[in-house]
Amino acid sequence: MTTSHTSDENRANGTGAGAAPGTSAPGTSAPGTSATAQADEAVRAELSRLRDSIDNIDAAVVHMLAERFKCTQQVGHLKAEHHLPPADPSREARQIARLRQLAENAKLDPAFAEKLLNFIIAEVIRHHESIADNSPTGGDAPKA
Repeated sequence: MTTSHTSDENRANGTGAGAAPGTSAPGTSAPGTSATAQADEAVRAELSRLRDSIDNIDAAVVHMLAERFKCTQQVGHLKAEHHLPPADPSREARQIARLRQLAENAKLDPAFAEKLLNFIIAEVIRHHESIADNSPTGGDAPKA
């Protein structure tokens, strides 16, 4: 899974608008003629390697979220069948505290992790409300 990163590559190698591919921007040496050109090539190779890793991680995140939502859909159906509210504030609070701790341990900003989980929780609750509204029991699950 590769993506084009032309503008970043242009900044890394000194080319840009008005410069033909493989040529240097004014005031720089031609590619392949100096240590700078070799460094530029090394930078482009490292950018490409890092971006490939990012692309793979992004794909894994999407697949993990898909799996998570499959589970939460099942939870939504169970809640609807048993007339439970779509939201569970005490569970959500426990999950946020747990995720903040995981984020700290992983050297990730806990506030960012909390915002992400709050976004996911809001979407899950929206799904649960939709499931309850469309359940054969007439959507009579209590709202939280």
